[in-house]
Amino acid sequence: MKTFISTILFFIIIIGNSYSQNQAKVKKSITSMQIGVLGVWLNNEYGLTDNIALSSEIGLNSSFFGGFSYDKTGVVLAPTITVEPKYYYNLQKRKDNGKNSTNNNGNYFSLKTSYSPDWFVISNFENINVVPQVSVIPSWGFKRNISKKFMYDIGAGFGYTHIFYKKIGYAKDKDKTFINLHLRIGYNF
Repeated sequence: MKTFISTILFFIIIIGNSYSQNQAKVKKSITSMQIGVLGVWLNNEYGLTDNIALSSEIGLNSSFFGGFSYDKTGVVLAPTITVEPKYYYNLQKRKDNGKNSTNNNGNYFSLKTSYSPDWFVISNFENINVVPQVSVIPSWGFKRNISKKFMYDIGAGFGYTHIFYKKIGYAKDKDKTFINLHLRIGYNF
């Protein structure tokens, strides 16, 4: 009887292990450098569960300004810190269809939370400051590999931002909603 139970347990463990090896899961940790139209970022995605990863990044967001009162177009690079939980909802479907799901290569929903402080500014104009702000953006996006090390990430969301105008001398802060679109190309380390 003990041999029978041991044999059954052995086969259950073997079948369970083979099933779990065929499951698509988020990668435990991916570090990448990403560039986009409006900045450059150092990013890390850390797998929390089979389908959820926590993305954290530091980077420089860029802005452009100009107009009739300026003799040239202004460019500003300012730091930003972001934390973004991502739910990858189709990794298993991609794997079942024979599509690549490595390095979290799939579609996701996320809640992007960013803080832009006024620590420093890189600009082609003198005496430019950035107004500190916090934004929260529910988003949808997808990541795809271009090659083994290169990837792209495309996403869109509708979010909220709180701008700390009081810190620069105004009477009150300002809240506003906005549409966020991103297109980034990255290199996975």
